[in-house]
Amino acid sequence: MTATRTRTRPRTLDHEPEAITWARKKAGLTKRALARRIGISEQLMGEIESGWRNATPANLAKIAQALNCPLVILERKRQ
Repeated sequence: MTATRTRTRPRTLDHEPEAITWARKKAGLTKRALARRIGISEQLMGEIESGWRNATPANLAKIAQALNCPLVILERKRQ
């Protein structure tokens, strides 16, 4: 019997997926190009942008640096 694995989104994210997408497009980069710049897979980059994976603090800092964007813009705002 094969177990099926269901994917669930993280309950909380430390980043704003929409902000990363916006900043990447503003910088004129594709997901592939940004992923290469920061040293992660294109698949992981897509999952971070879609909110399926949480960006680690280190990766979020690399994303901000690669996009020449303040880190605070990409971070999730706490209520």
